[in-house]
Order: sequence, then structure tokens, then C-alpha cells
Amino acid sequence: MTDVTQGPAVALAWLASQKDAMLALLEELVNIDSGSYDKAGVDAAGERLQRFFAEQGIATATVPQERHGDVIRATVPAAGGGNKPIVLMGHRDTVFPKGEAGRRPFRIADGRAYGPGVCDMKAGLVMNAFVLAAYARFGGAPAPLIGLVTSDEEIGSPSCRPVIEATAREARAVFNSEPGRPSGNVVTGRKGGVFLQMEVLGKAAHSGGNFQDGISAIAELAHKIVALQAVTDLSRGVTLNVGLVSGGQSVNTVAPKAEAQIDLRYVEPAERDIAVAEIERIAATATVPGTSATVEIRGEFKPLVQDEASAALFDTYVGAARDAGLSVAGEFSGGCADSGFTASVGCPTICAVGPVGGKAHSPEEYMEVNSFVPRAQSLFLAIGRLAG
Repeated sequence: MTDVTQGPAVALAWLASQKDAMLALLEELVNIDSGSYDKAGVDAAGERLQRFFAEQGIATATVPQERHGDVIRATVPAAGGGNKPIVLMGHRDTVFPKGEAGRRPFRIADGRAYGPGVCDMKAGLVMNAFVLAAYARFGGAPAPLIGLVTSDEEIGSPSCRPVIEATAREARAVFNSEPGRPSGNVVTGRKGGVFLQMEVLGKAAHSGGNFQDGISAIAELAHKIVALQAVTDLSRGVTLNVGLVSGGQSVNTVAPKAEAQIDLRYVEPAERDIAVAEIERIAATATVPGTSATVEIRGEFKPLVQDEASAALFDTYVGAARDAGLSVAGEFSGGCADSGFTASVGCPTICAVGPVGGKAHSPEEYMEVNSFVPRAQSLFLAIGRLAG
């Protein structure tokens, strides 16, 4: 370990020298399929990160998960071992199907890196890994550092949420390295989200021979979708999207079953219960006689709400970024993230401190290559200023 009396300059210079190494590790990760439901792929991406940590002398531990990828905890100790740790967080799962990495592997063109999950959020994981490596090499961390690498954020963190919340309850701050906004800003507030499934039951009958004996679940679902759309209230920041529908048995059968997948977003925590209650009322109210319906919450994100402590953390980061040559402001995002879980348990949190990128979840997803080093340096400096 280098003498820490040299200050952060040597570590910042080292980070600047690691740009090619960062891109090489990012290429390897992007070229590993790691969709949320692909446990083998997500774990393969995790194993590559663990190999990097081992090479840097950073200890790791895994929290096994049965259905989704295992959680990885990388730890860099500090002299202030009794201090609450500082957490660098990120997820390695993506929204893309198996085979996507083979169809459009990692590439760089015109200063941008492309590939499935390149900014959301494998670049952020690489950045976290190198910042942890810098502190492991050069020292100076004001508290123990934890690199928390999760596996199922894109589907609401059903397996990792308990680990995330438990880690945040014992932490002094969380930096979530989701992609920096295309503007270069970070995220200081996010909507909460609830993912629900509504199932409607009717009665099957031959649509030609005994149509009158059937009760159409699809017809009832159509009425319910119209009612559900009215839950959206843009003036209050509440949106409801019926994103997937399915149902029926055959074209010549009155549909005995239908279902809808619902995405609810909100800003104020109180709006969540109001909207969910309305969805449940719609499920319980039948327009087509003889139908019934149930609704189930399948996943949920808490909103990221900036309290006084998170605002102070944001100010610290802004000053650090300024010294790394960046001008950064805070933005609100309608997207959800694991940062909502950490903020909801009272841990100061800032989100989207990762490399700048955009068009996530699409074939055009990109990461600005030249943002890799300064964003890593900004995070390094911000961590160092959390002493006391």
C-alpha cells in the first residue's frame, strides 16, 4: 500500500491511467448475457468481478440467492474500523434476453461505448470496482468501504432487497452508480414504482355452438383497462401503464382467463396507497356479470426522497466533482432504482453517480467513454470527504 500522506493526487493519477483497463473489463462484462432471470449468466458476470477484486487484494463474500444471481460484497477495510461503512452500490442484471450480447457485442464508436447493459449499469460497476481498488492500493478511506453488487434490480430486487436494506441500515452513506444523466447530472429524487398483476376469470364456451354460455374474461379485462388508465394523474406525478396483456384459450372459445401486467409510478409516498387501493377497487368491480378478478403486487421500488442528510451528501459530491473538472447538478427521474430502498431506511443516498450514458433498455444504449475517469475521480474524492 502506498503511503497515504501523499494525499489523493497519486490515486487520482492512477485512476486516470486505468481508462483502458476499465474499458477492457467493461467489454468483458457487457459480452456476458446477464438478464435478470438468467441466474447462470448473472453469476458469471459476478465471478468476473470477483476475479478483478481478487487481483486487487480486495476480499469478497457472496450472499447466495436461490432464484436470482448471488449478491457480492467486496470490502476495503479502513483505519476507522469502528466507523459505519460507505457503500458503493450497483446491479449487474440487464433487461436483455439471452443471446443479445452475441448479437450486438461491446463496441466503441465516436466516443461512445455500446452494448447490452453498457451504461445500465455495468459501467457503474466497473467504476465502483476501480475506485475500491484505488482505496485498497493507496489508502485514505475515512471508513470501511463496501462494494455491493446485486443481481435483480431490473425486476424490482425481489431477492436482493433484504440485503440492500440491511446493508444500508448499518451504513453512513450510499453512492448508487446508476448511469449519470445525458446532461452529466446525478439523480437526487426518483419515483417509487409498484408492479402488479391482475388476473380476470370468466367461463369458457364454444364461441359458435353455445356462445351464450360463456363469460368473457377478455371483455371484462378491457373494461378494467379503461378504468385503470384513469388512475394516471400527471399533475400529481402518478402514472399507470398496462404494459402487457394476455388471455384466452383459442379464437373460437369465449375467454375463460385474461391477465394484465401493471406498472404504477408515484412521487409522494402517500400517493402509493391511494393508487393501489383504486386498483384493488377496480379489480373487485365487475362490469361483465359472472367474472371475478384478483390483483397481486409482484415487485416494488421505494421512491428516492432527498432528506437533509442526502442533500448534504449531494453537496459533498458536487464539490468533489468540481475538483475533478465536472459541473454537476441534481435531477429528478421517473425511473426507479435500488437507491429508493437505501434512502427509505434512513441512509443518506445519492444516485446516478456512474459514468454518463443514455437510451438504457434499448439497442441504442450508450456510455460516454470520456466520462469514465472523471466520474471515478469524483466518486473517489467524495468518499474521502466523508471523514468526521
